[in-house]
Amino acid sequence: MDYMISATIEGQPIRLFAADTTEMIRESQKIHGTSPTASAALGRTMTAVAMMTMMLKSEKDKITAQIKGDGIAENILVVGNVKGELKADIYNPDIYIPLKENGKLDVSSAIGKGTLTIIKDLGLKHPYIGTVEIVSGEIAEDFTYYFMASEQVPSVVALGVLVNPDGSIEKAGGFIIQLLPGYSENLIEHIEKRITEVSSITILLEEGKSLEEILLLLFDGYNVSFAEEKLVKYYCDCNKDRFERGLISLGSEEIKMIIEEQEKAEIKCHFCGKEYMFYKEDLEELLK
Repeated sequence: MDYMISATIEGQPIRLFAADTTEMIRESQKIHGTSPTASAALGRTMTAVAMMTMMLKSEKDKITAQIKGDGIAENILVVGNVKGELKADIYNPDIYIPLKENGKLDVSSAIGKGTLTIIKDLGLKHPYIGTVEIVSGEIAEDFTYYFMASEQVPSVVALGVLVNPDGSIEKAGGFIIQLLPGYSENLIEHIEKRITEVSSITILLEEGKSLEEILLLLFDGYNVSFAEEKLVKYYCDCNKDRFERGLISLGSEEIKMIIEEQEKAEIKCHFCGKEYMFYKEDLEELLK
């Protein structure tokens, strides 16, 4: 079962997050029929957003990440709430790009140049919106840049989706390290050293290591204190009433045109693929 954790280090101005999102990414692949490269791109983004939901406070808080690039993926949209429930969509799930020379999936080419936008709905009058340029298209580096440029929080973001030769998802997960004011050069040096020494997050998960063990491995010699554990899953909260309100927003003339030309409206949720049918009598009821 997928889960996430948060942690701190005694006497150090730092906060840590880690997530195992394997089952969630498998469910996303099942819903969207993503190719290996698309699975990696969408999965990395979902994993980042999942950990960011642990930074939310109130019950109704939610966060949205949108990646718009000029690569073949075009657009990635991920929405998560404080409960650890996420839904996602990718404009082009059929991405087939040759592997890099090192044999890895070429996610950066699939994303291309563009922007990463984070929208935090914290229950205030207006949501917080931060937009940064895509710096690499590898997703992790782009979230790292976002934290520094938009929130002024020095961070290390590691994200991974291990895809089997048959296209299935073997493991998926990630971690976020965030430095708070007052950090020392010694702490930075330790982080930089361990990041290069420790295997990737998906390899560690494949080896059977828990998230707790991974953070302890990264911060060997420090007193890591685990704060919160939360489940994470793919969950779409769509319903017919929501799409009904969408139809009403089109206006009476547009609804009349749908009745005259098609006699029904079939709407498919981009996040989960569920279809909602509005027949002629349903549409006529909306005009009352």
